[in-house]
Amino acid sequence: MATIDDNLHLRARACLAAAEPADKLALTAEAVADWRAGRLRADAVGLPPAERIERPGRPALPRLVPPRQLPQRGLGTAGGRAALVHAVAHIEFNAIDLAWDAVYRFRDMPAGFHDDWVAVADDEARHFRLLCARLAAYGHVYGEFPAHNGLWEMAVRTDHDCLQRMALVPRVLEARGLDVTPGMIARMRAAGDLETVAVLETILAEEVAHVAAGSRWFRWCCQRAGVCPETRFRELVDGLAAGVLRGPLNHEARRAAGFSGAELERLGQRVA
Repeated sequence: MATIDDNLHLRARACLAAAEPADKLALTAEAVADWRAGRLRADAVGLPPAERIERPGRPALPRLVPPRQLPQRGLGTAGGRAALVHAVAHIEFNAIDLAWDAVYRFRDMPAGFHDDWVAVADDEARHFRLLCARLAAYGHVYGEFPAHNGLWEMAVRTDHDCLQRMALVPRVLEARGLDVTPGMIARMRAAGDLETVAVLETILAEEVAHVAAGSRWFRWCCQRAGVCPETRFRELVDGLAAGVLRGPLNHEARRAAGFSGAELERLGQRVA
């Protein structure tokens, strides 16, 4: 009988349930180490079906508000720069849960799928730690600034279909980071915060691989379903992701992350 000591899906669920950042990070590190050491099995036999998770484990703060209610802060002050770092930290904290939710939920995928998303969870946890260290340097902690819930809302909307999840979370919402992070880097460099620049450069390089994993498994799901990836991606973007995309697009990073020329052309038309 599967137990939390030997089952990857149950361990992923425990990581999702952890509310305090320190607990989520510790459980993530343990699960990653155990998976890589062969101590966990991705075996769904005898497990209850994956449940809908309207809200994963989270601390009481930050306060979640609609994106339009987030204050716009310039980077000319330390407070404005800290707010930007906090916003990215919140994205990375959510991304830990997004990776574990893919592992917990989509159990009929090949072993390579679980390898990829366990690795992503590990990366996102490290990114969150790096950003929290930068927040501390500004005299702040995670939770002090308001944030939004857009990433997890899309996770709930796609929790029934791995194809849709891979299309709309890694390839739409997380790919947005590929577009906006170079601008953040330039603004932080102009403000003289080279330590944060180094963190953002690390995140940008590694997020390309995360979006590429989404592209790879999206195409795998399309092949399994017998549908054209470019056509299906366009349909999903025009439907569930309408209004999410904004330009400009980072064509170089998106190509490295598995976007085809036709997809980039179509996305470019949407944001023009």
